[in-house]
Amino acid sequence: MTEPSATTLSPSRWHSRLRAMGPGIMMASAAVGGSHLIASTQAGALYGWQLALIIVLANVFKYPFFRFGPQYTLSTGKSLLEGYAEKSRVYLWVFFALNLFATVINIAAVSMLCAAILGFVLPGEWSVNALALAVLASAVLMLLAGPYRTVDRMSKIIMISLTITTVAAVVIAAGKGAAMQADFVEPSPWNLATLAFMVALMGWMPAPIEISAINSMWVAAKRKLESVSYADGLFDFNVGYIGTACLALVFLALGALVQYGSGTPVQMGGGAYIGQLINMYAATIGEWARWLVAFVAFACMYGTTITVIDGYSRTNMESLRLITGGQHRSNRLLAVWIVLGAIAGLCVILFFKGAVLPMLKFAMIASFVSTPIFAWLNLSLVRKNTGVGALPRWLLWLAWIGLVYLSAFTLLFLFSQTGLLG
Repeated sequence: MTEPSATTLSPSRWHSRLRAMGPGIMMASAAVGGSHLIASTQAGALYGWQLALIIVLANVFKYPFFRFGPQYTLSTGKSLLEGYAEKSRVYLWVFFALNLFATVINIAAVSMLCAAILGFVLPGEWSVNALALAVLASAVLMLLAGPYRTVDRMSKIIMISLTITTVAAVVIAAGKGAAMQADFVEPSPWNLATLAFMVALMGWMPAPIEISAINSMWVAAKRKLESVSYADGLFDFNVGYIGTACLALVFLALGALVQYGSGTPVQMGGGAYIGQLINMYAATIGEWARWLVAFVAFACMYGTTITVIDGYSRTNMESLRLITGGQHRSNRLLAVWIVLGAIAGLCVILFFKGAVLPMLKFAMIASFVSTPIFAWLNLSLVRKNTGVGALPRWLLWLAWIGLVYLSAFTLLFLFSQTGLLG
């Protein structure tokens, strides 16, 4: 396996690459919800541009481990989950347990945030529970109509419109100038008190580590529909990953330009924060901008809702199949997992709504703490399959440096939580 050449691409080559687009864009759509719209924007609102380096480093050092997902599937024809099972069933059990928890919490959180945005946009008073039900029902119906094709088409439309409108919003805000007051004293994030926020930010930056396994499942689904070469598959991944990394900085700019130093306390609750952001944008730029930001936020969260339901359902189905040694895999069985995931998320909203956001923060931190384990596992699977010589030297070095960085940050956080750092 070798790195694709950097020669000029012919029109037919571009055509094949555009046809291969899908899994990487779906990964980007799944990523931009909690980590971008909420965490990145809050980072900008709380600390301006100071955490930009943390966002860049998280994206750079996680790149190899997310890339290894589609790379493993493109070169072996097997999903990462099959690789985990071959390595040790212990890894598969750990992944399945974390994935089940993440499924319920993430579906509940993103659909509730999507419902909160609808509540700001729609006229009259609406129950968040009723709107969340509508969001989940519409997402499930679209997925049941055609699981992979629905997510593929929707994610492309959403990511294109999201990118255009978000960049436009930031350009408009930059033209107006920062909202920072003259007597504002800039807080420093470089202390242990801020460590939990930074770890949560990096935990889902650009996405939880389990998305690498989900992406590998999407690649496998894409290859069942049409032929995708190794180079075209990696091109799709790079477009999605680099695009979502850039969007993280755009959302950081959104918070830094509109809210940082404005004198208005930042709401840390997801739904309340989105409402605050929309209102502040309308006050800073003009009432017409309310609809622009509302559209950005809704497109972001609805796309995430659809891809999260589909992706986590696929990996839950495949994990259980590998654990039980079953051979059965079908769209009908996937539909059952999709419906069960949506119902479980709705139950959390109906009966534990006040606990969704604390559970979401816990899920983000748990994702970061588990990242070094699955990062090493992804690296070991690719090395075992291809040999060290077949991996680009820069990618191998970046993976080892990233593993050290992620492990060191995880240990720092665990030591601070146990009081060993004072």
